[in-house]
Amino acid sequence: MKLGERARLILLLAGIGAVVYLVHGIGPAVVWHTVRDLSWRLLVLLVFPTSAAMLVDTLGWRFAFARPPRPFGRLFAVRLAGEAVNQITPTASVGGDLVRAMLLRPAVPLREAIASVVADKTTSVVSQAVLLLAGLLAAAVRPGSASMLAVMAGAFAVEALCVAGFVAAQLRGVIGGSGRILSRLGMALSVERQVALDGTDRVIRSLYTRHARRLLASLLCHCAGGALGTLEIYLFVQFLGEDVSLATAFAIGAFGTAVKFFTFMVPASIGALEGGNVAIFAAFGLGPAIGLSYTLVRRLREIIWIIAGLAASAAISSRPIPPADRG
Repeated sequence: MKLGERARLILLLAGIGAVVYLVHGIGPAVVWHTVRDLSWRLLVLLVFPTSAAMLVDTLGWRFAFARPPRPFGRLFAVRLAGEAVNQITPTASVGGDLVRAMLLRPAVPLREAIASVVADKTTSVVSQAVLLLAGLLAAAVRPGSASMLAVMAGAFAVEALCVAGFVAAQLRGVIGGSGRILSRLGMALSVERQVALDGTDRVIRSLYTRHARRLLASLLCHCAGGALGTLEIYLFVQFLGEDVSLATAFAIGAFGTAVKFFTFMVPASIGALEGGNVAIFAAFGLGPAIGLSYTLVRRLREIIWIIAGLAASAAISSRPIPPADRG
């Protein structure tokens, strides 16, 4: 087993251990009682907020194309497949993004597909920073969460620097540059492949310079998708009969995205997200049991959508669309 694989396995096992520790500490009966109280409303949480957010995020990806492909339903299925791969593989979201680019063929040339995925990832990451900032503003008016506010303010500063570096690397030609780095390490690519990588860099720069309005629309869509996703928290707490405002639910969801951002190397952020949500919910006066129960319900929802994504991937792979169907 390679060093990277061994490290990811250790992180996964540590995350599972953290979940077991949290469930044991809070009490399995308390967690089960909280989830059981949802009754039939659990079905709403498994479908509604996520489906709406996924549709809006797919529209955001569509804006990341210079020439958007069609139909929209296929693009939605491709995104669903990519998200499923991201959830089940420890590839820091890279695996699912490559799957998205590959499943668009032959309707979309590979370099354009990769460029759209990179641009979409960029607007998505920027939207997370924007949502975190908005969450900080929403939380600032609440008393009693000063320590959490300070932690998340520091997280926002680091996240903003990471996003700026990510964009700068793209403008400097990071994809073609990676090929030249491989050449210096004795793993030279063929001339054709290096030309293809440089061509992808040109397509990405073209998106930033000539299609800035489309990328702005993509960013706004991802911000809307993130905001819709926080409805899941609001509905969960309301279904349990607890009092929570939309602003508080939004802040909790925004802080949760920061936890996922900084634990991207942990498969599905297992353990880290559970612990983070326990602390975040407690900071807003909702109690650790509700935070852990919500995260476990979220895990169940993720499993269902992973199955849907894998089914979509299988269906798309068996029925590729011809280039003539391109819009």
